[in-house]
Amino acid sequence: MPLPIDDYTTDRVLTMEYVEGQKVTELDPLTRIDIDGSALADELFRAYLHQVVIDGFFHADPHPGNVFLTEDRRLALLDLGMIGRIPSGLRDGLLRLLLAIGEGRGDEAADRTLEMGERREGFDETEFRRCVGEIVGEFSQSRLGDLQIGRAVIAVARAAGEAGIRIPPELSMLGKALWSLDEIGKTLDPSFDPTASIRSEAPNLLRRRMAQKFSPGHLAAALLDAKELAQEMPGRLNRFLEVLSRNELRLRVDAIDENALISGLQKIANRIAMGVVLAALIVGAAIVMQIPGRMRILGYPAVAMMLFAAAAVGGVALIGSIVTTDRKERKVARPDRPTR
Repeated sequence: MPLPIDDYTTDRVLTMEYVEGQKVTELDPLTRIDIDGSALADELFRAYLHQVVIDGFFHADPHPGNVFLTEDRRLALLDLGMIGRIPSGLRDGLLRLLLAIGEGRGDEAADRTLEMGERREGFDETEFRRCVGEIVGEFSQSRLGDLQIGRAVIAVARAAGEAGIRIPPELSMLGKALWSLDEIGKTLDPSFDPTASIRSEAPNLLRRRMAQKFSPGHLAAALLDAKELAQEMPGRLNRFLEVLSRNELRLRVDAIDENALISGLQKIANRIAMGVVLAALIVGAAIVMQIPGRMRILGYPAVAMMLFAAAAVGGVALIGSIVTTDRKERKVARPDRPTR
């Protein structure tokens, strides 16, 4: 990979060493015969996995125009204007996801995606697992020359978003980068198998990740955390025992708003009771209508007409109360944005 030239590089301009070579998409037939395309494609995939899992810093735009074949038959990555950073806690999950997809384990691929994502309201886990199973199944059944690990990762990320999972943006960025690598790998070797590179490189990557976690810096941080826990544990335990001995231990569970639930039930009960009263008035008026009497309104018995009028007024009042209350609750739940 060419190095940047600091004297000619600014926040807006990236200047790198000059690399002489050819784009991998413009190689002539003689050059293709002369090179070992399978080895170059495998080396490129291994280098990317190292960038993602070990360094946490990768070239996010490896389209064929940014990959050169040098004069000494090596690959060079150009134009590092777009890069991706992956937090340490996310790297192991991405590697496990790639392995699960490559080996056709749909349930595990869904589990790894769930571990990395954040479930939103309305998440449908059953539908999500079904979609991931179909994606991984189609990938595992593809012919050797049609395997595209990047497309499978993008499809899994899209299924997660549609099912109600907020996925880290690094997953989508990695999927796009791997999709470009799939194209380059097929250009160098039409029968290239990206999953074979991932499986063969995984043990080496895991060893390096373990070495990183047991580095002196990580061990020092862990020892400091253990020291802080050991210092604070006696005091915390003493406070807990004191609260327990005074019978002051309280367990608070935030499940639902009881006041709001009771208020809602009361509103429902009041509306049902009002509806029953109105129905009784209407039925009573219909019965009284059959009884002749001296007092009449518009030719009908006065008592029956008064009952019908009371039922009508009560019905209008009930409808108005329902509409007004529902509008107020919607405004409280979704307040208007302040105007500037």
